[in-house]
Amino acid sequence: MPAAPPTWFTSCLLVVLTGLVACAEWGAGWASAPVPWLVLAVLALLSLHVRRSRRAFVAVGAALTLAQALTDPDWQAVALRGLYSAGFIGAFFTALSTLRNVAETSPAIGRAGRFLASQPPGRRYGALTLGGLLFALLLNYGAITLLGSLATASAAAEPDPVIRSHRRRRMLLAIQRGFISSLPWSPLAFTMAITTALIPGARWADAVMPGLVTAAIVAGTGWALDTIFKPRVTLPPGARAGGAGSWMAISPLLLLLALFAVTVGGLHLVTGIRIVGVVMVVVPVIAALWAALQHAGGGLDFGPATRLRGYLAQDLPGYRGEITLLMMAGYIGTIGAPLLLPLVLRSGLDPALLPGWAVLVMLVWIIPVLGQLGMNPILTVTLLAPLIPEAASMGVTPAAVVTAIAAGWAMGGITSPFTATTLMIGSFGQVSATHVGLRWNGGYALTVGALLSGWVLVFAFVVGA
Repeated sequence: MPAAPPTWFTSCLLVVLTGLVACAEWGAGWASAPVPWLVLAVLALLSLHVRRSRRAFVAVGAALTLAQALTDPDWQAVALRGLYSAGFIGAFFTALSTLRNVAETSPAIGRAGRFLASQPPGRRYGALTLGGLLFALLLNYGAITLLGSLATASAAAEPDPVIRSHRRRRMLLAIQRGFISSLPWSPLAFTMAITTALIPGARWADAVMPGLVTAAIVAGTGWALDTIFKPRVTLPPGARAGGAGSWMAISPLLLLLALFAVTVGGLHLVTGIRIVGVVMVVVPVIAALWAALQHAGGGLDFGPATRLRGYLAQDLPGYRGEITLLMMAGYIGTIGAPLLLPLVLRSGLDPALLPGWAVLVMLVWIIPVLGQLGMNPILTVTLLAPLIPEAASMGVTPAAVVTAIAAGWAMGGITSPFTATTLMIGSFGQVSATHVGLRWNGGYALTVGALLSGWVLVFAFVVGA
């Protein structure tokens, strides 16, 4: 049955929004003016097709706008900034979704996923952690869907219920922690896109190296704890047989990521355009070329026109709940920050009075703590960013502040029962998201949080000083 006109029409508006924001990022000043009005139209249409919980975010945004209008004569400028922030987030998500659409129909991606999920016990955790990281760069949350389904199918083949339960849990945690390790550094992650936009003087090029160290701590700690505390079970003969195929199965994935790295990094250095602006253009272009190769190869039973119709009528509408949540998180954070600032100052909790090291450590922990209360990391970071003292006043670089926020964002992604990662892992593991965040990841989060707190301080005051 064809989609109702409002559904595909909203998808078309999101595509136009993405084009306008990309043009604005590339220096076209005229393109930013219609963005706030287009955002209002998109959110109004999305609200017709989302759950009440998502509409509640729209209602909260409207209430905060009213409060801002009653207390600030310059409220319109704040609201326009908030709407542009929401538009940027919606455009970034839409651009990335083009890549996921094409990757999901790639036989090479499917073979790579099956190979990683079929590794023997000694290599399985590391292979799935690597897979969670690499697939996250292409599929975003689709990485958890793809690898999670393969992992649970692999575990289901185990006849022993005890071994099956342990295997499923360990495989799913490896995927989740691999996925999370992409957040502190990837130019395709909202973490970097949002944080570098909010922290004055921050650049992805300055934050990527410490972000890679953060990723190594996140992934490496998970592997170490799994190795130390893995259940000791007796396996029957032949149970440790290697997976089918060879590591060459992931070579197409590595080549594609190398193409992204060279193209995005090269354009960023040559043009000076923000990395997120480059990503918004490069990702859809590479996705279109990749789709053309798939269709030219004759391996698909549908044509480009069918793919386009499916993308506009099914794929993008399928993300309407996530898009509404993410866009409203950006708007609420922007419109709510001016209301929060005077309240914080009157309470005597001025972060500017704290030593720089205390502020950085606080950033590592406050995001996962507020995540337990249902606050999305985008909302938390957008809301708190104006309260963070200038990096120079703390004696650190902007990259150090970004590193601290990214570390906290990663911790929130593994512990908050309200994030997509824990919800999806809980669904595959047949447990609640709270169980995943606090029972499965509780000890891991405390360990990695302590290590990340130390790394953030070492980078801020020793390595990056």
